Order: sequence, then C-alpha cells, then structure tokens
Amino acid sequence: MRSRIFAIANQKGGVGKTTTAINLAASLALGDQAVLAVDMDPQGNLTSGIGQKGNYAPAGTIYEALTEESPPAVDQYIISTGVSGLSLLPSDRELAGAEIELVNASRREQRLRLLLDQVRDRYDYILVDTPPALGLLTLNTLVAADGVIIPVVCEYFALEGLAALTATLKQVRDAFNRSLEISGVVLTMTDMRTNLGKEVAAEVQSVFGNKVFETTIPRNIRLGEAPSRGMPVVLHAPRSKGTEAYVSLAREFLACTRSTRIPAGGTLRG
Repeated sequence: MRSRIFAIANQKGGVGKTTTAINLAASLALGDQAVLAVDMDPQGNLTSGIGQKGNYAPAGTIYEALTEESPPAVDQYIISTGVSGLSLLPSDRELAGAEIELVNASRREQRLRLLLDQVRDRYDYILVDTPPALGLLTLNTLVAADGVIIPVVCEYFALEGLAALTATLKQVRDAFNRSLEISGVVLTMTDMRTNLGKEVAAEVQSVFGNKVFETTIPRNIRLGEAPSRGMPVVLHAPRSKGTEAYVSLAREFLACTRSTRIPAGGTLRG
C-alpha cells in the first residue's frame, strides 16, 4: 500500500506548524504507524525538535537530495529517530540555498515528489513540514502531497494569509497536482474559555466547515518546553494537556484517512 503524503502548511509563521508536524508524526508512530517526517524548512526546527539537530546520513540532508542532479536513492538520506516507527529526512540552514539553486533546475517543482515516490511503499504516512513562505520549497511539497493540513492559531487575524495559501493550492492543482486537497484545518493555541477563542473557532468553522478537526490544540507550557529537550511532547510530558491533544488529533486523523482517500470536497468526520 502506498503511503499518504501530507503537507503541514501555513504561510503565516507562529501558528504551531512545526509543533503539529512533530507531535502528529510522533503520535502516529507510537500508534504503530510507520511514519516518515520530512523537514522542508531551512530553520530545521522539525529536525531539532525530534532531537536530530546536526545529525544526517553520509549522503547529506534534504538539501543535497533536492539539488543534486543525480542524487543517490532517497533512503540514503533518511535517518532513524528516538521514536520507534518514526524516520526523518533532516534539514539544516543550507536548505535556504535551494530556493535559488532550483530556479533554473530541470523539473524544479517535482524534485521532492520524485524523491518520495521511491519510498511510498515503506511508510503508512509521510508528513512534510514547510517553511512559512510560498516559495519553491513549499511548492515542491504541495506538488508531492496528497493533502494539506493547515494549522490556524486562535488569535485575531487567524485567517490572515490563508487566502493566498488557498489560491496557491488551486494553482498547484491546476498546473501540477490535480488530486491535492485541503485535508484538514487544526486550531492551535486555543483557549475556549475566552470569547476570543470561541469567536476565532467560529470564524474558521464558517470558512472551512467540516474540514476543521474536532480536536483543538491548547496553549500548554509542555508544548513549548519539548523542542528545547529535543523530543516530542508525547515523550517529554506524556500526561500533559499537549500530549492528550496531539494523541486525540492523531486518532481523529487516522480515523478519516486509514480506510480510503479523502475525496475532493470530502468530510473529515465520520
């Protein structure tokens, strides 16, 4: 069975995108799923948040995999992590150069898809963290992906930038990847005790309808601590509210993706 590829994307920074990528990937892996996490952000926060900063295979990182004209097989770049069932295609600051180097490269938008197609039969899920920008790295991810998960922070201007993202998704569908869909929207940094939290949740629901996950991610100090420890919150603080939320999100995500592809316009619930 071919794995499903999901981009975790939002061009607005500070929305919990990388936190969601790390902890959803880890929660799925701890739920007996074979997961590959791919770090397409030059900041490398996914890599460091899983405890692999500075670690890479002899062939290099995702930067070399994307920019070399005749790279070795992609499994030569994949490394193991401290989480059973979770593998990583790591990143570092050099990846920033790929935005320039790929401009005149052949099949520049399809480099990541060609790489991941080599290992789709080895994993249940491939989750790709993207930079907070709509450049070639994000474009490569969207061309490779089956679906997009969009974290949205529960603050004013929560929908800021989402119009540009959805317009980009349409352009990618039309030009490169007709099966690409918004697979889900997850509300992050929530506090549903406040009027603001309720208002933002209602606004997001009015725009995305049943594509909004029922699980929300609360503000939680353990979620903030975990990256500095180089581990997902599910390992750093197994009994925390952050862990409970991401385990719940993983269960909901599995329920709606395990048996069949989400059809165009399909629901995330039921």
